[in-house]
Amino acid sequence: MTKRSEPYKRILLKLSGEALAGTAGFGIDPEILRVLATEIGLIHASGVQIGVVVGGGNIFRGIKGATSGMDRSSADYMGMLATVLNSLALQDALERAGVHTRVQSAIEMRELAEPYIRRRAIRHLEKNRVVIFGAGTGNPYFTTDTTAALRAMETGAEVVLKATKVDGVYDSDPKKNPDAKRFEELSYIEVLKRGLEVMDSTAISLCMDNRLPIIVFDLNEKGSLERVVGGEAIGTLVH
Repeated sequence: MTKRSEPYKRILLKLSGEALAGTAGFGIDPEILRVLATEIGLIHASGVQIGVVVGGGNIFRGIKGATSGMDRSSADYMGMLATVLNSLALQDALERAGVHTRVQSAIEMRELAEPYIRRRAIRHLEKNRVVIFGAGTGNPYFTTDTTAALRAMETGAEVVLKATKVDGVYDSDPKKNPDAKRFEELSYIEVLKRGLEVMDSTAISLCMDNRLPIIVFDLNEKGSLERVVGGEAIGTLVH
């Protein structure tokens, strides 16, 4: 994985809901939010235009509800609402850190967030506001990974940055297998053929069809977000 010659100018940051939960595994950890807002604030101050998609797994995961007997569509809509809760929490943390933000929701809820309008989102980015995209795509059966790929392409982001708890993509779980091999680079086809858990297959296919690169990196490593945005070769590049 070679170092990029220049920093990214517009990015889409994909955060899992679990990332906001910290060690508790559920709910929202205020300290995690504060640290995350500081990290995003640093790259925002450098002029990088930032879109964010947050998952909802720390509150409710649609697919898990469906496997427990719930109607899949109803479970997915509940999961979408969970992402809005996380989006509002992240907005509050960013605003307290002095970063201007907008939350745009794919499900209309005017008292809480703007409706998602592509041109308005791009205008916010151009005005250097962080745009947080909530409620997924607004449709059941689509994950927030797919939302991240879709919103990145709609807003002209140069890359999807997938923030995780590990420092890249491995051929097996590094927590269970000490001999797990980390990949520096992968092609989209390799990810699909190997069934690697980078993003779901729909998101990978969307990125592949539109040549949108994905970088998987460890969010817990201090300064990692700033380094990856600056073009440093860390994590795993899927292209």
